Amino acid sequence: MKKSLLALAALGAFAGVAHAQSSVTLYGIVDVGINMNTNAGGFHKYDMSSGVLQGSRFGLRGTEDLGGGLKALFVLENGFDVTNGKLGQGGLMFGRQAYVGLSSQFGTVTLGRQYDSVVDYVGPLESGDQWGGYIGAHPGDLDNFNNSFRTNNTIKYTSANYNGLTFGGTYSLGGQAGNFTGNQIWSLGAGYNNGPLVLGVGYLNARTPAASGGLFNNGGTIATNTPATATTAANFAITSPVYAGFASANTYQVVGAGGAYTFGAATIGLTYSNIRFGNLGKTFASPFTGQTATLNNGEINFKYQLTPALLVGAAYDYTRGAEIANTSRAQYHQGSVGVDYFLSKRTDVYVIGVYQHALGETLSATGSVVDAHAGINGLTGSSTNNQFAARVGIRHKF
Repeated sequence: MKKSLLALAALGAFAGVAHAQSSVTLYGIVDVGINMNTNAGGFHKYDMSSGVLQGSRFGLRGTEDLGGGLKALFVLENGFDVTNGKLGQGGLMFGRQAYVGLSSQFGTVTLGRQYDSVVDYVGPLESGDQWGGYIGAHPGDLDNFNNSFRTNNTIKYTSANYNGLTFGGTYSLGGQAGNFTGNQIWSLGAGYNNGPLVLGVGYLNARTPAASGGLFNNGGTIATNTPATATTAANFAITSPVYAGFASANTYQVVGAGGAYTFGAATIGLTYSNIRFGNLGKTFASPFTGQTATLNNGEINFKYQLTPALLVGAAYDYTRGAEIANTSRAQYHQGSVGVDYFLSKRTDVYVIGVYQHALGETLSATGSVVDAHAGINGLTGSSTNNQFAARVGIRHKF
């Protein structure tokens, strides 16, 4: 009897150790609120929407200890709309992230649908990724700092942490027979986080971004086929008036950098990005075939932790658009403010306000030169050069 009890105890202890070597965690965010848009295509608009401060989601993440410092890991993350229960990211089951890989003292390699290096290393430094939500992101999220576009078929490397320094890169196979570079995406980045100082740099390069399966159209978005002419370009998810006219480019390139410094309860941050749409007219017809459109963006942001439960923030963002065919370069001035009050560690209520003013001229989705109109990210564009949006929301994490 004693031997049986000892054997049972030994088996129980072994089972406990085996269970501790692997884990699976269910997690998620539910974010919903009421919005006001002063000019949605010429009309005032009031609506309820999901996932502005952070995208509503639920996911599974897990690890398994393989011994010798080697671990297997996976993430399956779904996006959804709280207001109607629909799947996000164009209806994909795990449209936010889906990958599996191995991790060791030398870093982590993962394969699947993932984030690029600009998103990983520079994105967290813009106000939109902190307290401003996607409406506080740069106009049209033209530099992808706010993660509007994810990468499919991606091989990703992330280094170990070397006293605050990390680095990595991604490569996404285009999967086109006979065209190795078609739809391919690659990125590189590095970050430093030590004490009050945070720095990040990133580079992103995507071929034929608006083609079916390209960066702008790889998540079950509005369009499913490559349009034949510029007049059908508006069918794409590239509806932002900031750069809809440049979606025919053969190459989309982003160079980004940012930094933040915390002193006491205050943090001040800066970001910069250079965006190039190269060889217009490659994906579909454009009256400016072969030309390159270059845009530049700069942001300064500030946040202050008034109390452990109350955060306030403010930011100013400036975008200088591309000059095409002797047009007056478009300019976008954007200011945003936010207040976030934490009811608990997992639940907060927030208010965000964003104002944008546009100047100059740009290229429309149909290929014509038009006056620049305001276009706060994620919202229906304005019929004029001004737009104001406000949101009151609640977020719960689990």
